[in-house]
Amino acid sequence: MPTITWEDPFCGEGANCFRIGTDTAGNAYISVAGQEERFVADSRDALRALILEIKAGKADHLL
Repeated sequence: MPTITWEDPFCGEGANCFRIGTDTAGNAYISVAGQEERFVADSRDALRALILEIKAGKADHLL
């Protein structure tokens, strides 16, 4: 398992909290807070775009 540096969790109102992280190679990861051993990996830009959509209320059903 890669060494991942996790950012502080983002928690929406009434929803799960999630975190984004990166490893030393610049890969990006997203996980539900508290379950960081189970993650999805993609490019940092793709995961950041997903988080922005969730924050905007467009995709909260995905997590």
